[in-house]
Amino acid sequence: MVRLLLLADTHVPRRARDLPTAVWRAVEDADVVLHAGDWTDLPTLDRLEERAARLVGVWGNNDGPELRERLPEVARETLGGVRFGMVHETGAAAGREARTDRAFPGLDVLVFGHSHIPWDSTTPAGLRLLNPGSPTDRRRQPYCTYLTAVAEGGRLTDVELVRLPRR
Repeated sequence: MVRLLLLADTHVPRRARDLPTAVWRAVEDADVVLHAGDWTDLPTLDRLEERAARLVGVWGNNDGPELRERLPEVARETLGGVRFGMVHETGAAAGREARTDRAFPGLDVLVFGHSHIPWDSTTPAGLRLLNPGSPTDRRRQPYCTYLTAVAEGGRLTDVELVRLPRR
């Protein structure tokens, strides 16, 4: 069993001085933290690397050269028998399922960010698309959010969108 924490669009320090305490607790509880880009600062990457049992991340459109040097644009990992991919941007919501089916064959789950809008759908080819939203910048959403899940025996279970209290 692999306990997962899915994050994206943390935007520290532009949108928040730090990640919320609840997120740091979730980092400590997770076996693997997946971060789908838009960190915006190197210290957040460093702190997550120090505190997470394991961290997998990609860079986003707001991430500068230092982050792009340390992170890939696309990551692929098998966790608990589930084949994950991760990228920051997938384009507009319209047509997303068809685009991701073409771009990411052979995956079970694609984690993405960019929009700050939580997303959970399954494409016609069976690819599960997950966007955890943002734990620091809700934009037009009612809450800041992140996702937790469990990967085990080739299945993704217990997917939960966690809403953070308003600041």
